[in-house]
This record gives sequence, structure tokens and C-alpha cells, in this order.
Amino acid sequence: MNVRIADRFAAQLPVDDDHPYRTGAWRPNLVEYDADALTVLEGRIPRDLDGVYLRNTENPMLPAIGRYHPFDGDGMVHAIRFRDGAASYRNRMVRTAGLAAELEAGEPLWAGIIEAPSASRRDGWGARTRMKDASSTDVVVHAGKALTTFYQCGDAYQLDPVTLAQEGPATWGGRFPAWGISAHPKLDEVTQELMWFAYSKDAPYLRYGVLDAKGELVHEVPVALPGPRLPHDMAFTERYAILNDFPVFWDAGLLEKGIHRPRFHSQMPSRFAVIPRRGAAHEVRWFEAEPTYVLHWINAFEEGDEVVLDGFFQKDPMPRPSPEDGAWGPLMKQVDLAAMGTRARRWRFDLRTGRTREEPLSDLCCEFPSINGRHGGRPYRYAYVMTAKPGWFLFDGLARLDTHTGRTERYVFPEGVYASESPMAPRLGARAEDDGYVVTFVSDVRNDRSECQVFDAAHIADGPVARVALPERICSGTHACWAPRGSFDGA
Repeated sequence: MNVRIADRFAAQLPVDDDHPYRTGAWRPNLVEYDADALTVLEGRIPRDLDGVYLRNTENPMLPAIGRYHPFDGDGMVHAIRFRDGAASYRNRMVRTAGLAAELEAGEPLWAGIIEAPSASRRDGWGARTRMKDASSTDVVVHAGKALTTFYQCGDAYQLDPVTLAQEGPATWGGRFPAWGISAHPKLDEVTQELMWFAYSKDAPYLRYGVLDAKGELVHEVPVALPGPRLPHDMAFTERYAILNDFPVFWDAGLLEKGIHRPRFHSQMPSRFAVIPRRGAAHEVRWFEAEPTYVLHWINAFEEGDEVVLDGFFQKDPMPRPSPEDGAWGPLMKQVDLAAMGTRARRWRFDLRTGRTREEPLSDLCCEFPSINGRHGGRPYRYAYVMTAKPGWFLFDGLARLDTHTGRTERYVFPEGVYASESPMAPRLGARAEDDGYVVTFVSDVRNDRSECQVFDAAHIADGPVARVALPERICSGTHACWAPRGSFDGA
């Protein structure tokens, strides 16, 4: 392995830090690396694996104003490029305007999601307002650029997908939305269109738009909601986009007092907006279903007169901590998939009758899905999902879910080893949906090291076919993507 340090940041977090999401598997990285000719620890890197795997990371650089939530951290992107049976690695902080301001000031300037916006020392970004635009949630490659985004809306920062060279916030020809955009814009790998949404405390509360294959904004439309909401993801089919209005949102009475406290309004239905991909506001059709919250969708497609949508139903979107959970209980429950009871579910929206049907897809508690991107918005069979350590936001296993049969094949990582969201990478010349690989970064806390592991997408339970060493143990993170050869320039 040939390693060069590209940059190094000073440690500014408390020396005796005991925060569960700034220590252990979540210990942030302070060094940026360029590493080539990565060492293969086991197996072989497949020669028909050609592209780049990118993962975004909440990587806090400074102490918090008040309480820290793991989603508050600054963005750091980790990228591994596979080509001709070899691999190279880069990691870079996302140089956001907020991070630059805080580093210059030498102190935190914006309060995180747990604290009131009034605690921030400057105006800022986000649907909640007065937040730092951390750009640490999602990453996707579109029009040859890697775009990082933030879950509470903000700028989309552009990086070279291979070198991670910074290109600043996207402007979309001067038409970037004033609200910013949320994490989880959706790429249609067939048309190369990118669909996005944004939400705000200002009416109409939700907007939806489309970028064409060249990265030009070609469509934008308001989607009126009854009030401020907290959507996190969207889905699409060949002809439609699907947005949502879930009964988990800020308490209206408290919001009038400046208190942003979400509630689960269990007496209200879940609502789904189905709109033609380039449709007008009056073309939105609303469907109702059982109350829940869905953090992430798996996929959607059309079947006859129905739009079929797969995602993760939460049995208890806002689980309450108990006294035995300890001082960190309230925070830990907020990001505990087991406490929320996340299970894969299918919703069917009949465009002819206006009715909704729901059915379970699996009994496995899991989330953070990936599919073969060539099947996005179209009929598919397999989803690659993450299981989590109960009580923690740490991925302890990887599973392949067969949506036709409900059967799952699971690989469990060794104790103390935690993975990342794991996208499917079709092999060169692939013909079958599961003909390819699943790629993930893992952090081995006990041995203080990290690897990239590659699995056969058709045989997940067999374990990795290749284990590749990284220069340093990397911080746990959330979302990742696979960009195949041809979707970007560069070596």
C-alpha cells in the first residue's frame, strides 16, 4: 500500500469525551489520505468490478453547542476506486461554508438538531433554520460529479468522484433552490435524471424537481402540505415520483413558541403523493395508509394500474427511553432500529380506484437498503439491507432480501466489527439482477483497523470474496453509493 497524507486537522473534541457517537466505532477521523495499490488481506479483487464506492460520514470536527446528535457531524467522504483487480482510496472532509466558518472561529457556531435554533450563534441553513449545512448525510454521483447533501436541507456540494477534489456548492446555473435540497435525491440510472425534494417551515412546505442527464434543472413544482413536515426520502417509477406526508412532525403548539419537538400523531394517516415525474401541482394524487414513519425507501415500480412502493415501516417511530437506559437513553432510542421496529413493507396505490393496500415483505429488523441501480424505478427482486446492533446505530450484519419470496440470506460480522451501507455493484457485462458484488467499509473496533469488503451479490451468506486494507480505522457513517465505470471521468 502506498500512502500519502493529504491533510491533517487538529483534535478539538474533549480529551475525556464519553459521547457514544463520538467515540468507539464513531471516533472521527482527523487525517485525509491518498492511498494507492491497497493491500488485499484475503481473496482477490474481482477484475470485473469497475467503479467507485463512496460513503459519506458524520465526522464532527469541533465540540457541540449543548447536546450532540450523531447526525450533526461534519461531512467526510471516503472513496475506494476499483479497476483491473486493484484498488485505491481517498478520504476528504467536505469543505462546507459552515465548517470553514467554525474552523476559522475556532469554536462551534451552530447548534445541532437536539438544541433550539436560538442556541446557534449565527444564522444558517436547514428546514429548521439556523443549522450548520454539514452535508454529511447522503452522497450520489450524477452528471459526473459526486453530490453530498444534508438531511435537513441545504447546499449540494460537488466533488470529483475519484480524487474527491472539492468543487464547491452546486449552482444549477443560478437556479439552485432557495430552500436548498434534502438528502436522498434519486438517480434514475436508465434516463440519468436526478429527482430531488426540499422542505421548509414556509408554505407550501414541500417542493419537488428534476435535473436532466447534463445536470440542468428542467422541472420544479410545489407540493402543498397542511403544515411543516419532516420527509426524509422519496421514490420514483418510470413515470411517477412518490413523496410523503407522515404523521411524525413538529408539535404545532410548541413550534409557535420556537420549540422544534417532533411528535408521532398516531391518530393521523400516512399520506403518499404520486405525481408524474414532470407533472404539475394539480396532478398530485394523494393516497392514505396506516400511520407510521419511513426513513428510507427500497424501490418503486408500476404494475398494471398500481404504483408499488417498498420501504421500511416503523412500528414505533418515536420509542420512549426507560430509566434503565441511563443518561444516554433518550439519544440512543432515537437511532435504534430495534426499538423502532423497522420491517420491510409494500404499499400498493391503485391509480384507478384511489385505494391503498399494504403487506409485509419480511420479518427481519433491517433498514438502509440498496438495490441494483439499473432496476431503480422498475420491477426488481433483490434488496441488500443492513441489520443493526440492538440499542445502537451500528450495522452488525448484511442481508439479501428476496422481495418475491420474503426469504433473507444474512451475513453477520464478527463481534466489534461494523459495516456501512452496502450498495450493489453489477459486474462488467452482467445480465442477471444479482450478477455482481456488494461493497462495504467495515470498522473493526477491537483491532483498531478498517477494511473494504466485497461480497458476491448472489451469495451474501458466504462472506466476503475480498478484504482490502484501508490506511486507518474510519468513523462509522450512514449513506453510500456505487458509481459504475462510465458515470464519471478519471482514472
